[in-house]
Amino acid sequence: MINEERIDINPEICHGKPRIKGTRIMISIILEWLEAGKSFEEIIKAYPQLTREDISAAIRYARKFIEEESSASIT
Repeated sequence: MINEERIDINPEICHGKPRIKGTRIMISIILEWLEAGKSFEEIIKAYPQLTREDISAAIRYARKFIEEESSASIT
């Protein structure tokens, strides 16, 4: 289980998808914006309730998730 204090997973909110705690902004949305080349500032302008730390937490969460999945598939 990935421990990231800014991320929450609740089966009753956003269909249980990982999201920034206290919001309905899913990690996948933040990653889509980053993939599209948007800056932290552009994302925060679109979602003013986010902070730079929230966006960084989303990136860390995704990285940790990939690392855990990679480790699980090796065994």
